[in-house]
Amino acid sequence: MPKVALYDKTGSQIGDMDLNDNIFGVEVNTHVMYEAVKNYLANQRQGTQSAKTRAEVRGGGRKPWRQKGTGRARQGSIRSPQWKGGGVVFAPKPRDYSYKLPKKIKRLALKSALSSKVVDKEIIVVESLELEQAKTKEMVKVLKNLNSGKKTLIVIPDRDEAVVRSAANIHGVKTAYVNTINVYDILNCDTFLITKDAVNKVEEVYA
Repeated sequence: MPKVALYDKTGSQIGDMDLNDNIFGVEVNTHVMYEAVKNYLANQRQGTQSAKTRAEVRGGGRKPWRQKGTGRARQGSIRSPQWKGGGVVFAPKPRDYSYKLPKKIKRLALKSALSSKVVDKEIIVVESLELEQAKTKEMVKVLKNLNSGKKTLIVIPDRDEAVVRSAANIHGVKTAYVNTINVYDILNCDTFLITKDAVNKVEEVYA
C-alpha cells in the first residue's frame, strides 16, 4: 500500500497517509494513458475549419480559352485548383472529431496516471486548502510553502470559490474537482496537489 506524507498549508509534515492500492498503486499502463490523452485532445477539437472546393468558389463558369490551337495547356475553369483563387483539392469541412473510449479503459488510464504520480513522487497531499478570502497572494504563499512545481494541478473534493479564484491568475496552476479530473491534466502537471478529503473521495468514487 503506497504511503505519502501529509502536509498542512505551511508546508510542515503533520503525518503520513496510506493510499488505496487499487487506485494509487496499480501497474502503470502507458498505452491506455496514451489512448486516454489522444481521446481527450480529439474531443477538445472544434472541427470548425472549412475551405471551398472548386465547386464552391465563385466564378469560373466559362472556359478560359478554346481547347486547341492556342499552344497553351487546356483549361476548363479559372477556379481549378492550379489557378490562383481556385478551389482547394481536398478542402477541410466542419466535422466532429470526438469519439468514446470504453469505461474500463478510461478508468484504468486514470488509475495509471494517478499511480505514475506516486511513483514519480510528484504528488502532494495537503490536510486542507481552506482560505479565509480569495486572494492570489494567499495561494502563491501556500504553493511556495509546499514547493510545488511550475505546472500544478490542484484537486479539491467540491466547489470552493476561494480556492478556484485564488488560483485562477497564477500561471501554470489549474484547479479541478474529483469528478472532473482527467488523464491529460494529471500527466501534464509537474505537481499533483490534492487535499486529504479529495483523496478520500477519489478512493470512494474510483475504487
